[in-house]
Amino acid sequence: MAISGRLVFLAAAGTAAVLLFPGTAAIWLWLLFLLAAAAADLLAAGSPRALAVERTVPAAVRLTEPATVLLTVRNEGSRSLRGSFRDGWQPSAGARNPVQRLRIPAGEARRFEVSLLPGRRGELRSGFVTVRSFGPLGLAARQRTLQSPAVLRVLPPFHAKRHLPSKLRRLRELDGNASVQLRGAGTEFDSLRDYVRGDDVRSIDWRATARRRDTVVRTWRPERDRRVVLLLDTSRTSAARIADEPRLDTGIEAVLLLAMLAHGGADRVDFLAFDRRIRARVQSGSKGNLLNHLVTAMAPLEAELIEADFTLVPGAVRSVSTRRSLVVLVTALDSGAVEEGLLPVLPQLLEKHVVVIASVRDPELEQLRRQRETATETFRAAAAERALLDRAAMTAQLRAMGAEVVDETPHELPPKLADLYIRLKASGRL
Repeated sequence: MAISGRLVFLAAAGTAAVLLFPGTAAIWLWLLFLLAAAAADLLAAGSPRALAVERTVPAAVRLTEPATVLLTVRNEGSRSLRGSFRDGWQPSAGARNPVQRLRIPAGEARRFEVSLLPGRRGELRSGFVTVRSFGPLGLAARQRTLQSPAVLRVLPPFHAKRHLPSKLRRLRELDGNASVQLRGAGTEFDSLRDYVRGDDVRSIDWRATARRRDTVVRTWRPERDRRVVLLLDTSRTSAARIADEPRLDTGIEAVLLLAMLAHGGADRVDFLAFDRRIRARVQSGSKGNLLNHLVTAMAPLEAELIEADFTLVPGAVRSVSTRRSLVVLVTALDSGAVEEGLLPVLPQLLEKHVVVIASVRDPELEQLRRQRETATETFRAAAAERALLDRAAMTAQLRAMGAEVVDETPHELPPKLADLYIRLKASGRL
């Protein structure tokens, strides 16, 4: 039962009347009148128990894109119901109109639209709909919470997709599908053409040159159907917010861009998310759209407040591919986590694979390093300088071991990682 604002107003008016005309009998009469009016109004209200609620929820929606949930409320009772309902979505769902008024005659149904604008990636849930039914006078209401579970999967936004057309164009040029043929790309013979200044003399075909009495060079086609294994660290270091975005979400953007670029280059792409166990997996042999598989697997990923177990990585890569592959590990370059976890297992990966370590660098460190006007700013600048030197030392150590390193700010990491993939493809290292 709910007490309406109208009943509160009547009670206040009655209290004022009693104060003006004092007397015990008047007080009791007024209270009895209010209780009788509220009871009669409550009995006349339609029962919310007679309502049946059905939802129609989109299977998935991208972050920052609106979604509409259809709510069908059926009145299976014998009386008309007038009142309101509240759809119980969690705050991050961004419900614009969760509270709406309703009026449903007996035996009929009404459909309502609840607009959502999700504020975070993952699975958003609403477990119930609360209905409040008012009587004809609006003095009191019946209220009941109806169970109606619903799940909306919010997919990664993939903002880095805007870089994909230009990167694919470069791959097609590299592959000879466009008008430009890059020299020295790959190890598979493609065709012969006349020598031009700047060509690698090692590409000269001397037999063809002798036949034509003109210098002829070979062009090479990048090898196709290579294996690309993408590993995303979901441990505690991925929970840090950099440029107002979790490090994990930046890693997801970088992985999506590289995966779609490699897929466009006819390479086989496998994805694994891990910390102390494998959290998500997408295999290259999966049927259907690769992007759909990836975003569906990544949507529920959350940063786990535990240390990453890098000893899982070699076995996980072997379970995906026994061939020489490009292994891309998206993780943090925090010196402690890398020294204790990654460095001991890195030689096992480098022995057989081309390894790339991708990490997000906080752009605020550069700003803090330059600000030294006060004592406080000087201490902060010293801490930022120390952090940047540690990252540079760790990067140099990884490169000395034979790994490629991409350490960029959130907006630069996805395109820079894609550029490195294209360079490795062009040099024939894949």
